Order: sequence, then structure tokens, then C-alpha cells
Amino acid sequence: MSAYRHGARATAGPGISILVRRPDEPAVQLHTGLANLEHAVPIGPDTAFNVGSVAKQITAHLVLLAAQDGLLALDQPANALLSRLQVRDVTITDLITHHSGLRDAESLLSLASFRDLDHYTADDLVNLAYRQQQRAVPEDQFLYSNTNYLLLAKILEAVHDTDLANIARTRLFGPLGMTATHFKTDPRQLVPHAASAYQPTADGWQHIARPAALPGPGSLWSTPADLDRWLGHLYDRRHPATLGLPDQDVVPYRAADHAPYLYGAGLYADTRPVQRGVFHYGHEHGFSAASHLAAMGTRVVCMSNSDTIAADHVAARLCIELRRNHIDQLEGVLARAGEEVSVASRDASRTNKGSTQPDIASHTGLGSFVCTDVPGTLRLTRKRGTLYLWRRGRGDQLVSSGPLSHSGPGYRLTIRPTGRHDAAPDGFTLDLDRAPGLHFKRQ
Repeated sequence: MSAYRHGARATAGPGISILVRRPDEPAVQLHTGLANLEHAVPIGPDTAFNVGSVAKQITAHLVLLAAQDGLLALDQPANALLSRLQVRDVTITDLITHHSGLRDAESLLSLASFRDLDHYTADDLVNLAYRQQQRAVPEDQFLYSNTNYLLLAKILEAVHDTDLANIARTRLFGPLGMTATHFKTDPRQLVPHAASAYQPTADGWQHIARPAALPGPGSLWSTPADLDRWLGHLYDRRHPATLGLPDQDVVPYRAADHAPYLYGAGLYADTRPVQRGVFHYGHEHGFSAASHLAAMGTRVVCMSNSDTIAADHVAARLCIELRRNHIDQLEGVLARAGEEVSVASRDASRTNKGSTQPDIASHTGLGSFVCTDVPGTLRLTRKRGTLYLWRRGRGDQLVSSGPLSHSGPGYRLTIRPTGRHDAAPDGFTLDLDRAPGLHFKRQ
């Protein structure tokens, strides 16, 4: 690999690491902020970050390799390898392209009786996938769901008879020299040179800790240099006859959730002539990451360990500047990113000062409600004409958007009418962003 040119800026808080490589040029890698605030460890070229959903392209690639080796067929029903999966007409390709219609298990978990710091495992989430009895959306509709990639990880483990971390290490990371990249399969597992993730509070920075490890859709730890190696490999797999998209000849790209983007083997694609390329973003437990591969081979990788700065926003802006031939202004991009961290941190601290939870003792209870697709119980209350939904011990104040429709953070709740004025509802439908069509009834 060509030599890197490094740069760094010191700040007192968490920060971001950026790598840019143009075809046939050395990579430029810049860092700002601290990987660990307690010990004042700066972010450097060896710092490893949780890259979240950027892992999906790795998982999809391993599935394609398994198909190439004859261990599975992409058009076969997923339940042929996962017998507990009740939705029978979902293929492995459906899982790869988010066309299975299976609800996102982590979204379902947000309704169950887990608290923020409770430990849960990939198997807990897979069991939520196995509870689902039918597609939540029509067969041809895109529904982004981490469940798909949890199931793909299980399929890989079934056909290889070993865990995903070992499969990835032997089939991909080792051959490509990605020595700093690991699937974390246990929250207690040590990752060399790992950054910690932070969020601002009224009293200063605090850790963002979630005791979970979800190989497949997340929990991949890597460095910008290692993802640069991966993107170089991905570039070699592009298919010139099909807009230069990697693996387009094996898994066709299909319409996604944000026009004009398409989705293929764990990657979004932008097929517009000037922006043509593939990318994915990840947000996981306070970390954020972005990887871009342009059709002509330019690579951009960003990783952050602060929830006040989104690596995808920085990467998108950087791609625009690269198209304008402003590679020498990369230091300025980092300077603006650092300013955004400071502003966002200050705003977040102000918001947190006024953050309070409603007092349920002063509310009128409207009942407890259950759903066959997810464990746990939800409660509805009313106070002064306003509805509240209680989940995981916390109450969300709902905003009315119609006689029976209400909205909360990341979901819409529709009351099923009883025919009796001001009566407590017999049930409601809950549509989460990634888990629609959940029917709750009074317990």
C-alpha cells in the first residue's frame, strides 16, 4: 500500500478520523480529538472504531463467497437453513437487499422490558425475528431492518459451522491484511486500540455504553486504513457493464428507502453520473462511520466517537469538495467538523439540563397492551387530554395528528375506535420506522 500522509489536530473532546484516497495516489489520513478522554489518548492511525452498519457490506460479501463455494444458493428460502423462521417465502437475496419485510429486531426490543443498560445478545434479537409470522410490508417493498443481517450471520455460521468472527478473519480480513478489523461477538471482548464513545451532558462528557454485541449488522471494529483496503478490494469487484457497481451481476441493486438511491449487497448506490458510486453509513452506541467508493475509485472513510458529530455528514461534504478538486483543503474540512462538535456539544448540554420524565402518578391509566410479535407490555395514560405511551419504564408524550392518530419519537400510534366516546381504547396499531404494523390489544 502507498505511504500515508498524516495530519492531526488536538482537541479536548472526542473527535473524528478521516481517510481519503484518490486512484493511484497515496492516502491522506487526518485525525482530531481524543480516543479516550480519561487518559487523554489522541485519535491516531491505529485507533479502532465501531463502524455499525458499515459492517453490512462485509457480511453480504461473505454470503456471496459462501454462494460461490456452493454452500448456499442466493435464491433459496432462508428458512431452509433457519428452520425456526416462520416467514416461508423470504430468500437469502431478500435478506441481503432488505426486501424480506421482517421488522427490525432492535426496534422491537425498544418495546420490550429491557432498560438501556440491560445486557442482551444477538440470540435475543434473533428470537424476536422468529416470532414474526408474516411480512410487515409487501414483498416488493424495501424495509431497512437489522434483522436481515442478524439472520445472514446465523446462516453463515450454519453453513461454515463456526462463528462469524472466525469466518471473516479467515476468508476476508486475513487475506486483505485487515489486521485491525474484528467482529466483536461479546461485549466483554477486548479490541486493541479501541476508542470509547461519548455524549455531552450538563456536567460534561459521559460514556455511551450499551452491553450488546450484534455480529452481522453491527459490532464491527475497524480503522480507516483497514476499510481503505476493503474498498480497494471492492473496487476490483465492480462490474463495468452495469454502471460499475460492485457485485451488481450477482445481486441486482433495487429501489431503497431514500430516492434516488438503490440497495445491493450491503451497499447503497447512487447511479447519477456525477455522484456515481456506492456507500454505507453506520451509527452504533455513540459511534458513527461512513465509507464511500466512487465509480472512478476515489475512497472516503470517516469515523467518529462522539454522538454530537455524524461521520456521514462529514463524508458527504467531503465527497462534494473532492468532486470540486479541493483535496488540499481537507484540513479545513476537519476544522469545520471540530467547530460542529463544539456547537453540537453546547446545544446538547443545554437540552439535557431541561430533560425530565413525566410523573405517572398524576396520570389516568388507560390500560396495559400486548402484541404477539414482541414480548413485554406497553401502557397508555392520559393527562389533561394528552396521551402518553410508556415503554421500558419511560413515558413518551404523544402529539395528536388526527382524531385517532398520534406521533411519538420514531413511531406513529393509531387508536382502534371502540364506538364509545372518551372510552379507554381496546387496542392500537404501532408503526415504528423500521417495524411497522404492530397490533396491540388490551391485556
